[in-house]
Amino acid sequence: MRQLWVKVDPWNKELVTSALEGGADAVWVPDGCSDKVKALGKITTICAEGDLQPERDVVRCTVEGRQDEDRVLELGRKALVVVECPDWTVIPLENLVARGAAVVAKVSGLEEARTAAGILEKGVERILLEMDDPVGLKHALAVLRETGGRVELVQASVVAVSALGMGDRVCVDTCTCMSPGQGMLVGNSSQALFLIHAESLENPYVAARPFRVNAGPVHAYTRVGAGRTRYLSELKAGDTVLIVDHEGKANQAVVGRLKIERRPLLLVEAEIEGRRVATIVQNAETIRFTAPDGQAVSVVELEPGSQVLVALEAGARHFGHAIEESITEK
Repeated sequence: MRQLWVKVDPWNKELVTSALEGGADAVWVPDGCSDKVKALGKITTICAEGDLQPERDVVRCTVEGRQDEDRVLELGRKALVVVECPDWTVIPLENLVARGAAVVAKVSGLEEARTAAGILEKGVERILLEMDDPVGLKHALAVLRETGGRVELVQASVVAVSALGMGDRVCVDTCTCMSPGQGMLVGNSSQALFLIHAESLENPYVAARPFRVNAGPVHAYTRVGAGRTRYLSELKAGDTVLIVDHEGKANQAVVGRLKIERRPLLLVEAEIEGRRVATIVQNAETIRFTAPDGQAVSVVELEPGSQVLVALEAGARHFGHAIEESITEK
C-alpha cells in the first residue's frame, strides 16, 4: 500500500492531529518534537530523535535534470529519497518510476498528490504532503487513502461448472462495507482473477455481510494492491486486499480476520478469446460472481454461456510480484 507522509515544520499540533486522524503513515516534524507527536498517537516520526532520521534514513534531492535522476537512484540504495522538482514534476517522476526508483514525492496539495499517485498507472510508493490547512490535509489524506486506481476487467464466458468434493476455503472479512458490484479478484492463476462478489446482498436464509468475501480455497491468488498478489491462506488481520467494482475502480481494504473452513467446492471454468481460465469456490448459493453490468450471479445459477468479469495478466509471478517470464499454470 502507498505510504502517505505529512511534513509539519514549524510545529503545529492541529496539523499533526489531522495527520493522525487522517491515517498518515508518518509525520516529519522539527527536531525535539518526536515525544510531542507520540503523546498524541502512535505514528512513525521523522526528525533527529525520531523513528526515521533525516540525512541517515531519509535524504532530500532536487531534480532539475537527467543527471539528478541518476543521483536519486544512487542515493536510493542507502536511504529513502524525497524528490523535489521545482520546474517539471511529471516527467522526472515518470522517469524515476520507470527506472524502478522507490522515491518520496513532495507535494503541496491534493491535485499534485493525485498526479504523483497516478504516474505511469503505478504511482510513487510514498507521498510527502506539506499543507497548512488542517481540514484540507485531512480531506486530502482521506481521498488518497480511498484511491486505489483502476483494474482492467474483461468478459469471460462460463464453459463448465464441476463439483470437486471437500476442501479448505477462505472467507476474507474486511474492515470495509462493500456495495453491490464490489468484491475481490480471485483465481487459480494470477494471470486470470475472477471478480468474486462480496456478501452484500440479503437472502431469506442468511443476513448480508457486506464486509465479507467468500473468496475461494487456500491455494487461490488474490490481488492486494501495488500490482501484487498473495495466496488467500497467507492473509491475516492487518493486511490489505484490493476491493474492485464492476467498472474496475479499485480501493484498498484492511483485513479484519480470515475464516478457513472445510466446505464442498466447485470448479468454474470460463473462456476468453479461446483462452481457458478457472477458479474454485465453495458450493453454496451465497457465493456469487460478478456480471458485466455489476449484478451478482450465484454460482448455482452459472451455466455455459453465463458472462462473468475477469482481470487478465500477461506475465508471471515471483513471490507475488509480476515478472517477465514464461510460465504455464493449469
